[in-house]
Amino acid sequence: MEGDHIKICYWLKPLAWIYGLVMNLRNILFDSGVLPSESFDVPVICVGNITAGGTGKTPHTEYLIRLLSQQHQVAVLSRGYKRKSKGYILATKDTPMQEIGDEPFQMKQKYPQIHMAVDANRRRGIKNLCRAGVEPATDVVLLDDAYQHRYVVPGINILLMDYHRLVNFDDLLPAGRLREPKSSCQRADIVIVTKCPPYITPMEEHGIARSIEMQPWQKLFFTRFKYGKLKKVSLFPEEIPLEDISDTRYNIVLLTGIASPQQMEYDLNKYFTFTPIHFSDHHDFQRKDIEQVERVIKSVTTADKQTIVITTEKDAARLLSMGQVYEDFTLFSVRFPLYILPIEVEFMDEQEERFNQFILSYVQKNSRNSTLLKGTNAGKA
Repeated sequence: MEGDHIKICYWLKPLAWIYGLVMNLRNILFDSGVLPSESFDVPVICVGNITAGGTGKTPHTEYLIRLLSQQHQVAVLSRGYKRKSKGYILATKDTPMQEIGDEPFQMKQKYPQIHMAVDANRRRGIKNLCRAGVEPATDVVLLDDAYQHRYVVPGINILLMDYHRLVNFDDLLPAGRLREPKSSCQRADIVIVTKCPPYITPMEEHGIARSIEMQPWQKLFFTRFKYGKLKKVSLFPEEIPLEDISDTRYNIVLLTGIASPQQMEYDLNKYFTFTPIHFSDHHDFQRKDIEQVERVIKSVTTADKQTIVITTEKDAARLLSMGQVYEDFTLFSVRFPLYILPIEVEFMDEQEERFNQFILSYVQKNSRNSTLLKGTNAGKA
């Protein structure tokens, strides 16, 4: 049901009202040209949200990587949330996670052919990705989590919103989790409702479109999670279909450090029962966390079944890359086998072809030689 994950702190609404005034003023300054926006002659696609965390940005960005990499040299630009470095960094396959952040690290490891860069200054990041020294030359730039970064004018603005946390039911920070007023949705060219249940009726889709006040020029799509085979973290990795994991054979622990694990937990409950262990989004795992996890594991372990731990790709990137707990974690994963659950997205109601065609057509029509078009105060895309 829409809005079933939303909790509004009504006593914080006065602060949310002040926050809304500030964000409205900021948007007015950009819309009027007082704050400058810059456009580029390389196709730029922004993937973001107006909700604080948990809408599935990384799986949707990876979908675009797979779609576009067949014909184009893709570059992904992120700010690199919680990284230990500053400025612009163009990642290689050997760049440690601490320098670029967990999500960029995950994408670079999965798709080594892309240019993966981090920079809080997105304009500078795009310029660096499009300079002559970057080979192969960048054909298209994907801006990860940049819907609020209005100093860049994207060619396509993709707005994600959680099916369980639609913006019309939410409120501004700190009372709710909205980063911007609901009117900011009108900047989007594409709206994708993510984390949907397996089936949605056309009447429900129409109701959602009305409730979030879709505009005539906007395109609406619906996606749901699709889970790959579990991949064991081991010197001798193996893959196991979810259907082969049974709680009659295993004691299962689900370890997550993501913003909104509810949909994933709901989906996995269809396959087996498990004991969840939650940490905050982008949690920086430490030795004490491993000890906490071990205590929970020991409490559910029985003599008749093997205990295994399932985690997400993003969490595994942080767990395996933290030098401070690496030895502890290695011993831990030997005692309690660790499996990584890949998460992808799939479009519902045969919408995939329509979405793909729209994206591919835009990139093909707007491809340039990847040189900067100096357009200040460029207005809307």
